[in-house]
Amino acid sequence: MNTGHALRAVKALKVYCPIDRQIMTQLMQGELPSDTGSGALAAIMGLVRADNPLGDFGIYKAVLELTIGLESFMPGPDAQPTLGEAGAATVSPTAILTIYIPADTPEDSVNRAIDAILAAHPWQVPVIELSETTLVTRI
Repeated sequence: MNTGHALRAVKALKVYCPIDRQIMTQLMQGELPSDTGSGALAAIMGLVRADNPLGDFGIYKAVLELTIGLESFMPGPDAQPTLGEAGAATVSPTAILTIYIPADTPEDSVNRAIDAILAAHPWQVPVIELSETTLVTRI
């Protein structure tokens, strides 16, 4: 049976990244912050746009989904939070980047990319998810 689509195995890398309220406002207005800016979001987006398998869609490169949200957390007594203080509930404006990586990318290449993201991430305990999934593409 012929269909108008194909399936592509990928790894989905989801990175939760703190942003300030000014960046959140820009994103809510559909404006993308400049890569020349400071902060973790600019650094991580720069990593996605570098020469690596992050966001590789063949004829499109550096593809990512960018959503915004709020995260709530309460640092424990031994935490050294970037935002908030131990024992107090805190809300952080957050950008969530979903980046797809071809499933056949060598593991060491994926690990280097993740290590670079971790190095750019300011949180003591970054929230980063890696899962396997399938994308539907046109034939």
